[in-house]
Amino acid sequence: MAAQEKVIPTIIVHGGAGNMHKHEQVLAEYLKGIKIAVKAGYQALCGDTGSALNAVEAAVSSMEDFHIFNTGRGSNLTVDGEIEMDGFIMEGKEFRTGAVTCVQHITNPVQLARMVMEKTDHICLAGPGANKFAKLMGVPEVSTESLTVEKRRQMLEEFKTFLPAVKKEYKKETRLSLDDHDTVGAVAIDVDGNIACATSTGGITAKLEGRVGDSPMIGCGGYCDDNYGGISTTGHGEAIARVTLARNVIFYMEQGLSAQAAAEKGLHYMENKIQSQGGVIVLDRYGEVGKYWTTEGMPWAYMRKGELHYGLFEGDEFVEKIDDINT
Repeated sequence: MAAQEKVIPTIIVHGGAGNMHKHEQVLAEYLKGIKIAVKAGYQALCGDTGSALNAVEAAVSSMEDFHIFNTGRGSNLTVDGEIEMDGFIMEGKEFRTGAVTCVQHITNPVQLARMVMEKTDHICLAGPGANKFAKLMGVPEVSTESLTVEKRRQMLEEFKTFLPAVKKEYKKETRLSLDDHDTVGAVAIDVDGNIACATSTGGITAKLEGRVGDSPMIGCGGYCDDNYGGISTTGHGEAIARVTLARNVIFYMEQGLSAQAAAEKGLHYMENKIQSQGGVIVLDRYGEVGKYWTTEGMPWAYMRKGELHYGLFEGDEFVEKIDDINT
């Protein structure tokens, strides 16, 4: 895209792909959280100081703070009852990226990931090293109890080993409530055509200590290139990493597919190749939206021109005009 060309600022977010019972109260909470997040991101995207990086950080931070999502204050528990989170952020102009994995005792992994990107020469910090860096950066330390919600404790009791959790969460023959899915993410493009993506997760219930999924891995949990587009993924992390789902979808866009067609092709490839499911959100370099999932549902929302679009299930496309946000 030529430097002088302007695009319509757009942000899209997801709250994780999974199988679900249609409990109205739970679904309403997901819609509430996803709408709050996309509005927060859109506010950080627009205006004189707006940027794609600020937008995805703000949107994902919002979901990390909202108890319904499996990250930050709603994270899943390891097999030992601990919380280990992953966060990732990337910009598509110079491919700068930052990530943390197996980080504990903080509320917003995505914010720490951005600090890794901007304040170190590294792209990822893990475990105790990530926590030591967080302390150095003045990030407040919080207790595991403050990040734990009761439904996650109940899920740990049900799932005592990793494999049954994966089978129940991502196989269509066994349905779980919407509470049980994983990653959250965001992709944004600003008026200058800069693209950014971010992804954050508490991982899967009853994972082993030290387990690293796809989220902090470049080209797996997310990827962006200003020349083509950006993506955030959700699903079974090991499967997503095996097919480098995020980079694969961007590759399809490089070959000329639209954001939507590339999203569908990438997920079908993963399902056909290794029989695993998931979801993606995608923006191309013009701000056109792609969203697709092979599970029962995925909370999603996007904003552009002051309009908020959102949904949960196949065929959903609810639209609200937002008048009180800078457009």
